[in-house]
Amino acid sequence: MTQKSSFFIAGRHAVVEALKNQKRRVLKIFLTEDSKKNIHKQNPNRNLLKDIKVFFKTKKELDKYCRSEGILHQGYVAEIEHLEIPKLKEFIKEKNDLTFVCLDEVTDPRNIGSLIRSAASFNIDGLIVKDRHYPSESKLLYKSASGCVEHLNIFQVSNINTTLKFLREKNFWVYGFTANSDKNFTEVKWRGNNILLFGSEGHGLNKHTEKYTDFSVKIDINKNIESLNISNSAAIVFHYINQQK
Repeated sequence: MTQKSSFFIAGRHAVVEALKNQKRRVLKIFLTEDSKKNIHKQNPNRNLLKDIKVFFKTKKELDKYCRSEGILHQGYVAEIEHLEIPKLKEFIKEKNDLTFVCLDEVTDPRNIGSLIRSAASFNIDGLIVKDRHYPSESKLLYKSASGCVEHLNIFQVSNINTTLKFLREKNFWVYGFTANSDKNFTEVKWRGNNILLFGSEGHGLNKHTEKYTDFSVKIDINKNIESLNISNSAAIVFHYINQQK
């Protein structure tokens, strides 16, 4: 078994879901006495700590793992290895009615984490991100995703435009979300294979990437409000499409 690089995550949901995921290798776990009791109390039928190296720490000792990102560990810190990255070409074989979300230059770990949480909650089939822009070892991302990194296919690709071009050739429609579109996304019949493309928090979709969209759509909001946060926008869209399906 090849050793993958390891990193630390913190927070109750992030750590417990990593322990539950049989595909995830958890190397060490650092708990307070209280958090250990909670793990056993909330998972009475499974010994999630079996074969795991467990170290007991005080709350203050755990604080040092989270200081740089300013997040609350809730008494749970773990050292984990990366999951195998799923291969997009393999995944789409013989599957229909897939909905992917694709991020173009979105880099904020909190936003990406929240978006992963919504995507997993509303049955989105996967997230496509540029590997260089994806903060794959961010404690903040794992904390914001609240354990949902373990429940979503995350496809890390080297080039977003090449990936969109490839998927369009495989019968996917690409919908770019942009505030200046004339068409509300609720007017679309969400059938078949679709990609929901969201641009960066600051300047929206990259002009070059926009060439690879089939349609541009928007979320109708109050005319006096400039825009919604990307993770809020995505949650609204995912919920609506999930209802349609």
